[in-house]
Amino acid sequence: MKKVLSFVFVFCVFAITVGQNYQRDLGKEKWSFRKKGDMKWLSASVPGTVHTDLLQHKIIENPFFGSNEKQLQWIENEAWEYETTFSITAEDLKSETIELQFDGLDTYAEVFLNGKSILKADNMFRTWKVEIKKQLQKGNNQLKVVFESAVKKGKQDAVKLPYTLPGDEKIFTRKAQYHYGWDWGPRFVTAGIWKKVQLHFSNAVQLNTIKYEQKSVTDVKAELVFAAEIHCLKSGSYQLKVNEKLETIRLKKGSNQVKINYEIQNPKRWWCNGLGDAHLYPFQISVSKNDKVIVAKNLNIGLRTLELLQEKDQVGKSFYFKLNGVPVFMKGANVIPPDSFLPRAKDSVYQNMVQNAVDANMNMLRVWGGGVYADDAFYEECDKKGILVWQDFMFACAMYPGDEVFLQNVKQEVIDNVNRLQNHASLALWCGNNENDEGWHNWGWQKQYKYSATDSTKIWNDYKKLFHEVIPKTLDSLLSKEKNIYWPSSPSIGWGRKESMLQGDSHYWGVWWGMEPFEVYEKKVGRFMSEYGFQGMPNRETFETFADKSDLHLNSEAVKNHQKHPTGYQTIQAYMERDYKIPTEFEDYVYVSQLLQAEGMKTAIEAHRRAKPYCMGTLYWQFNDCWPVTSWSSLDYYGNWKAFHYQAKRSFENVLVSVADENNQLKVYVINDALSPKAGQLVLQLLDFNGNVLWEKMDGVQIDDNSSKMVHAFDKKEFETFDPKQIVFAVTLISDDAEAKRALHYFTKPKELQLKTPKIVVSQIDDNTVEVTTDVLAKYVFLKAANVKFSDNYFDLLPGEKKEIRFEGNVKGVTVKSLY
Repeated sequence: MKKVLSFVFVFCVFAITVGQNYQRDLGKEKWSFRKKGDMKWLSASVPGTVHTDLLQHKIIENPFFGSNEKQLQWIENEAWEYETTFSITAEDLKSETIELQFDGLDTYAEVFLNGKSILKADNMFRTWKVEIKKQLQKGNNQLKVVFESAVKKGKQDAVKLPYTLPGDEKIFTRKAQYHYGWDWGPRFVTAGIWKKVQLHFSNAVQLNTIKYEQKSVTDVKAELVFAAEIHCLKSGSYQLKVNEKLETIRLKKGSNQVKINYEIQNPKRWWCNGLGDAHLYPFQISVSKNDKVIVAKNLNIGLRTLELLQEKDQVGKSFYFKLNGVPVFMKGANVIPPDSFLPRAKDSVYQNMVQNAVDANMNMLRVWGGGVYADDAFYEECDKKGILVWQDFMFACAMYPGDEVFLQNVKQEVIDNVNRLQNHASLALWCGNNENDEGWHNWGWQKQYKYSATDSTKIWNDYKKLFHEVIPKTLDSLLSKEKNIYWPSSPSIGWGRKESMLQGDSHYWGVWWGMEPFEVYEKKVGRFMSEYGFQGMPNRETFETFADKSDLHLNSEAVKNHQKHPTGYQTIQAYMERDYKIPTEFEDYVYVSQLLQAEGMKTAIEAHRRAKPYCMGTLYWQFNDCWPVTSWSSLDYYGNWKAFHYQAKRSFENVLVSVADENNQLKVYVINDALSPKAGQLVLQLLDFNGNVLWEKMDGVQIDDNSSKMVHAFDKKEFETFDPKQIVFAVTLISDDAEAKRALHYFTKPKELQLKTPKIVVSQIDDNTVEVTTDVLAKYVFLKAANVKFSDNYFDLLPGEKKEIRFEGNVKGVTVKSLY
């Protein structure tokens, strides 16, 4: 009887005292930092980096200004210490477990609690957890984190190998590779607590991971299975709830794998941008005891099917994504980290990035492998806005070690990030690395580093072990079949080999690196163009953020330091000389450099789209910047649109009219990415620059859904009586259900056009709209107003045409310019 009473008493106490799990953000405590060995502590920010903390105290100058970068390289060779004191109450100590969790430590860190070492970290991309209840004391507790130099650690590991691996010391560090410098970014090898640090107080159970499998989805019903990994501290009966569905479960002490089925009637599919609604279903998954919630997590789920199809055909092998059973042409760009100092990129930065992709009619972004796995806010916004994500693992342009310690570190990195990201509807593909395979086979590394046959065999076997064994096998253990789309390396074949245009994905760099003319883009079209690009300078205002006005010229140290490609400005100059008159004023040079970039990329994008369905994707390099710089980006560091981003918006529209000049013929294409056919009137005109119609033809057209079709072809001899320097070929598609779509084709380079000085009039119609008109052809009309974003810009305007432009901001005065 005593035993029974004792059991009842213990059970009642347990039932009463089981509390809800809770977290505490230690970033809100007062943190201090110092260089190891210094006496003085200074206030610090967490999350943060040592560079931004030093800047806050004016110990260093703005790292982005002028050539300050060169004077700040000492920081990477020092060790740094961070510490805080936090209070723990007697009530806190009643929790059954108390875990300290770092979502990101950059990179080699040892953590001390009350003077005792409790954790050693060596991977910036991992989540680090440690149980600390026994080390805690009531009242004040001291937490200290010591960061060793990642540069020194990398160099120490490098000398242990009997050969040199391509990529220098950075490849030994599981740290953002771009921190060591790239051909668009500075070298700032950071250290610090770069993501959240929290205390997790748990009672009875911990809900470690939640994932779901989509068993089937039809118009009538979707069948889901939710799988929860629950760590139970005290065995017993609990309730697992998924939205309104409740099940009683029996948990043993330790790890438990629990599944629960869930059905959705008349489900709505998740579609990418441009094809439908990115519909999300909200879910809350909770674990309870005696009707009291202990722990809960929220998910937003998009119901969709996605396949990557590679099917043999007459010329090679296809490479395309099928979303909800529909082949989709992917339109987008490659994303790099939005800042050299990542904690400065708040949620709003990632949200604005995704919105800028949506506004430019994109449906896919590739998270490039030399940066970081993006913040949750990025993927959440992609889910909401219908942007699919090609996700690289964080390896780029190098070869990596293959020792067991390194491989196990990467394996845990994969587990942490796949568990974090796999439930996102936007996540389309996992890619092993960026250009490692191509580098090994095509960049001459074996000769450059004088590898023996034994060395080469070892390095390549290590590559295969990492990217063809460890990563894919880890994915197999974590993901259901429909989520497990893995591609070992992008590109699959180097751009110098003809096979790269026949199968897999392709990075084409004959333009820019190979100095080939833009017209080559029309011939070099692969199955999926996952990289290609050309540089353009940012606006003058962006230059003014890092250079004095007296330094706004191409020979200043400030301007040269913000061009990281060794021959970047020379390459821009060479291409500009081919197509444009070279401006003498710096601001005009900036403007023309943007036109050059936009026109070159227009040539590439529209060639890719015309080739549909042979080509089924175009992701340009690159979307954004990590600092103010001249680079391949279409958006500068501050999110300002270059001419290229406006052109991308036009070239990525679902319905596109495009003119190709091929074999002395003008070929008119209409590309329709929409899932419904289009019909309309096609108006073809040859105009002079005063707007006079020299030749005209009209025709009705029918365009199938999800197609590209050549609708007309003309022998250019029809127009040979006209001066090619004074005419433009205009094609307009007029339909009842959409705005008119138009393409303009010129018969010679911009520098040879005999343009007249236009009288451009900008009239404000209402609080958010201006109207633009011109008396003669105005080429590349550029509207500029302080802190104003226009819906269209850098456009060609025909005489007498009225073009309405929406804007965001308060227009107090618009300046306007055009070419020549």
